Amino acid sequence: MKQAIILGLVTLLAGCGGGGDRSRSSGGFAGAMPFAAGPISQACMVSGRSARSSTLCGCIQAAADQTLSGSQQRRAVAFYSDPHSAQEIRQSDRASDRSFWQAYRAYGDRAERLCR
Repeated sequence: MKQAIILGLVTLLAGCGGGGDRSRSSGGFAGAMPFAAGPISQACMVSGRSARSSTLCGCIQAAADQTLSGSQQRRAVAFYSDPHSAQEIRQSDRASDRSFWQAYRAYGDRAERLCR
């Protein structure tokens, strides 16, 4: 089930570039989702997914900014055009792929917690 959630995020998420300096709060209200503008939020908005919204996509970008490096975000952007590549990376024996997938899972976990 957790893999299904992560792979679901894969199809919703992608990006490049860091962006901690682009992050901003979505408001001063308790429980408000974090928000950031950036490539992941842009890819999310053009994804055509019915669940997308600027609030959700901005929150997902904020989670990416908190957990993924710029190069990791650039790598994840490919998942929008080729979701199967996520599965290939997840199953890869390469150390760089394992390291990336570990970071990507942490990102998915964070996005799930922050963006509910």
